[in-house]
Amino acid sequence: MPGIGERPKRADGRRNFDALLTAARAAFERDGVGTSLEAIAKDAGVAIGTLYRHFPNRDWLIATLIQGSLLNLTALARELLELDDRLEALRRFVDAAIAHACTFRGLAETLSVSFQDERSPLNEFCHDMHDSSIELLLRAQAAGVVRDDIDGDNLWTMILSSAWLRETSQPGEDRSLVVTRLALDGMTVHPA
Repeated sequence: MPGIGERPKRADGRRNFDALLTAARAAFERDGVGTSLEAIAKDAGVAIGTLYRHFPNRDWLIATLIQGSLLNLTALARELLELDDRLEALRRFVDAAIAHACTFRGLAETLSVSFQDERSPLNEFCHDMHDSSIELLLRAQAAGVVRDDIDGDNLWTMILSSAWLRETSQPGEDRSLVVTRLALDGMTVHPA
């Protein structure tokens, strides 16, 4: 079986793989990550067995769809390490991580579960995202702009909670913005 995101070598396998990804992206954008895999296979014009041959489970399908954006997020974290304003670097990463976790409705919950499940193909991606946030957090703490009692798990929880709030907000009413700013403000060290 190919690794995450690897297209099969045979032409018919590539066509089916691409059709499944196209159908899955459309279904996840419309209905969230919990949408029926049978419906995705039908929309792609293949049997459910073909879907499972390419993607052994839902997490493999999700991982294939979002791996590029997760790699971009990790690359962004590396770029932000170059910013002199360490608090701003952390804020930008948090905003980008929340946006990423809202790629599809239900993704924040999937990422939260996958972070704890070493068997999930999303686990490594989740840990890379978590590690990137810790590096930015530690850098901000070393500069004295973020409280020392905040750890990576606190930050990860804030990111996923804010993502859940964003994806459950009514259209045009993003409740995560206020909560994220309040959380970031509560983490910040303010001069006396």
